[in-house]
Formats: sequence, C-alpha cells, structure tokens
Amino acid sequence: MPVSNPDRRTLLASTAMLGLGTWVAGCSHVGTPKDTLVQAFAFDDIITLDPAASFEVSGGEVLGNTYERLVGLNLDAPGEVFGVLAQSWEVSADGQVFSFTLKPGLRFASGNALTAEDVVFSLQRAVRMDKTPAFILTQLGLSKSNVEEKVRQTGPLTLQLQIGKPFAPSFVLNCLTATVASVVDKRLLLAKAQNEDWGAAWLKLNHAGSGPWTLRDWRANEILVLERNEQFHGPKPSLARVIYRHVKEAATQRLLLEKGDVDIARNLAPQDLLALAKSSEIQLTQTPKGSLYYLGLNQRHPLLAKPEVREAFKWLVDYEAIGATLIKGIGVPHQNFLPLGLLGASREQPFRLDVDRARALLAKAGLSQGFKISMDVRTVQPVQGIAEAIQQTAGRAGIQIEIIPGDGKQVLTKYRNRRHELFIGDWGCDYWDPHTNADTFTRNPDNRDDAKNRPLSWRNSWEIPELTRQSDAAVLEQDPQRRIQMYETLQAEFRRSSPFVMIFQQTQVAGVRRQVQGFRIGPTSETTLMAPVSKA
Repeated sequence: MPVSNPDRRTLLASTAMLGLGTWVAGCSHVGTPKDTLVQAFAFDDIITLDPAASFEVSGGEVLGNTYERLVGLNLDAPGEVFGVLAQSWEVSADGQVFSFTLKPGLRFASGNALTAEDVVFSLQRAVRMDKTPAFILTQLGLSKSNVEEKVRQTGPLTLQLQIGKPFAPSFVLNCLTATVASVVDKRLLLAKAQNEDWGAAWLKLNHAGSGPWTLRDWRANEILVLERNEQFHGPKPSLARVIYRHVKEAATQRLLLEKGDVDIARNLAPQDLLALAKSSEIQLTQTPKGSLYYLGLNQRHPLLAKPEVREAFKWLVDYEAIGATLIKGIGVPHQNFLPLGLLGASREQPFRLDVDRARALLAKAGLSQGFKISMDVRTVQPVQGIAEAIQQTAGRAGIQIEIIPGDGKQVLTKYRNRRHELFIGDWGCDYWDPHTNADTFTRNPDNRDDAKNRPLSWRNSWEIPELTRQSDAAVLEQDPQRRIQMYETLQAEFRRSSPFVMIFQQTQVAGVRRQVQGFRIGPTSETTLMAPVSKA
C-alpha cells in the first residue's frame, strides 16, 4: 500500500540508507547507484499527482509511468494504439459503443485486484470531479448526469463506453490514452476519501495506480522519487527506483551530468548541447515533441483586443534569431497550432521580424506612441530568454513589456484564471489526434467566467463561435483527406486573427551518461517511459 509523504528528515535518512544521501545533500561526485536512475529535471509546474486533476507537462510524465490506461500510444507509429489493460475491444456498427475486455490477473500496487469495476469508477470519477482535464472525456458526450449510464460494467472484466456522436474510432481511442483516463484503485481511494472528495486530497501526494512504478515521495521544487512496483503484471523494471531532482538552470544540469551526479539531464540549453557533443561519456538524444511554445494575448485587455495589435505582435518576434540561438537543437520555429507530426499540420510560416510593419499596424489602431503591458513568465529556459527577446523587439515598436517572473505553479494559476495580460508558455498534446489542439486553440463554446470548459482560447478570452463550429465538424469527419483540408483552413484563419503568437515546436533533448540504456523520449509527456531503462 502506498505510504504518505514522510517529513524531510525521514526522507533524507531513508535516502542515505539507500546510498543516495551524499548527492541529495550536496553532490559528492561519487556517481549514482547502479539500481537507481537519477535525472535533473525542472518540474516546478506540478500541482497535483491525481490523474483526474493533473494537467501539467511534468506531472504527465510521472503519471504516465505510475498509472495505466485501457490503451496506449504506439511509440513506433504515433496515432496507433495498443491494449495496455485492455485485452481486446469492439466498436458497434453505429460507432457509438466501445466494448472492452480486460486482461486477467491484473493488480494495483496496493495488491488489490484490478477489475472492470475500477475502470468504470476511474472514468466516472474523472467526469464527476470535473477538473481541467475532464474535457477530454466530456467531449465524447459524457457528463456528470449521464456518466453512470454511459460508462458501465458488464462483467468482472468487461465494460462498455457509450459516446454521444459517431466520432472516428481512432479519435476516441486516442482520448483514452490521455492521463485523465488512468485507472485508479477504487477500494484504496474510497478508504482515503474525505468529505466526498473521491480521495483527491490524499491522491495529490500519493499513489493508487498499477503502473511499473509507484510514487515514493514528492516534495515540490525539490525531489520526486519513484520506486519499482513489485505487483506489476508486465516485465518489471530492472531499476529499483527513479529519482527526479528539481534543477532549473541548464548549466547546473550540465555540470551535474558531467560529474556523474545525475544520469540524465533533461532541460539543456543549446550551448550545453554543443559542449556535451564532444564528451565520450555522454550521449545526446533528441525527439520531436508535440509541444508548442506561444505567446497568449488576453482579449479582456482593450488594447490587446484590437486586431491590429494582435497582428503587430506576430511581426515583433525575431523567429529566425530565436531559432538560431535560444532554441538551437531544442526546437524549430513553428507558426501553427498543430505540431508537425499530427494529421493536417501546416508548415506555413508567414511571419518574420518586421518592426516597420508592426509600427504601421499600431498606428492604424491609434497607438502610434505604443503602450505598456505586462508578461507573465515562468523562470525557466528557454522561456525566460524568449520573453526577454520579445521584450526587446517589441520595445523597438514602442511597446514596453514588464516581465513578471514566477515559478510554474504561480504563473499557471494566474493564467488559468484569466488574470494575465501577456503570457508566454507551452502546450503539449493530450493525445495524438489533431483535435487535441484544435479543441484548445480554436474552440471556445462558452466564454463566460464560469464556463465548464476552459481551453486556451477561453483563458485568453477569445470568443470564436464560427471557428468552434468548424472545429466540431472537423473531429467528426471520417474522410482523412477532407479532414486534413479542414484543419488547413482552421490554421490559416488562426494565423490571421488569433490572439496567439506561435513561436516554436519543441525538440526535446536529453544528455544521457553512456551506462544508461533504453532511455527514450516519447512524443508526448506521458510516453517518456522509465520501465525499459537500465544501467550497465
């Protein structure tokens, strides 16, 4: 059964007993234990480790390793799914009923049997809790009022999911690969529930999954420890534990990696990659990610709501210089809401740095003297460097940007409540289908403050009934070629009128010491898996 978080002294004592105390306390350069993978990773964005509520990039990786879902993404052919907990599934002739049969003999880390009852409970729990990621399930036609009827157990190892529209089956299955569809231990969670919270308060810091790893400890902005799940039904990891050390500075990560105090560095900067490429002890691995970095302009601000101002910002980013310096080796300039690799992603890049053009647009908006505005920025690279670069180029057109720094939780909380003016950050795909990004960038069915769904378009107060209608039609289109055309049309309008300045698509890079084998960065956060990793 998972243990609750110990206090600081208890954890330090336990890690010292494991032979890890030296580097936790200050790095004595003795290397890492052979049965332990140690990673330097900036994870200050984690708010909770409850899969029904977590919606952050770093949390997605942790939950992808500690929980399982009915189906998973095929890393060798993204877009295809395979059975994880599901042994098989069938789709009804009308495309609206999905019937799943589970593999026999499954168990949670607690030792409790994993049955169809737990799967049904997990999906119903996520919908009823109605936290940010619940929209991935509710978009299928599930709601608090109907989820008990739509998601139901039909046998000890069988269940049915009834959806509201005849979506393409691949879209539905891809939704079920998302973190929010993780299966939790019903018996354990109900025992931990307080005031009808579905066990959410306890699960924020604890574990109730069946994945190859369990959560040993998480201390925000310090350390996160995973331990091997001895109850795991699949091939057990060869490593005993995986430790994430919160290290924000790329240069510090590189130093720790070079000295052998960590096995993997995950947030390296371009200058670090150039130096590490010369090392015989370290290998670099690179994977295109479905993550995009962008600037969001809150349309509640009367100046940012002017179409000329929105367009001016798109001409005030030096995409070429950013690509050649701040993101060299870790990303490529990209100006569309669909990342390359997804169906229908556009390669069009019409914008470049053009201060004169931006000045003309500002003058047309009656702002020839410019204006002052603030930008909320997570203090991690390359975000901070890009924010400073935009601050400089915008200043040349008379826009004075005040950068407001903060850690991931502070910045995201403010952004999610629409209290920003400008926000610079990233967005990663929740599942490998174009609707995952259309649903957040070009859909905003309800722009009211108390809206049930709050996509990025809502966060930036962009009211778009026509684009919402087009996005809804695209996800129902069965013809792949016609669907591609629909997403190309959406992206063209998005480039023209949106309050988003798309900056680049991430290439995730890691520096890996040569004794580490089997490490692979996935196309989504949830698919960077630690179970196959070993150390020579």
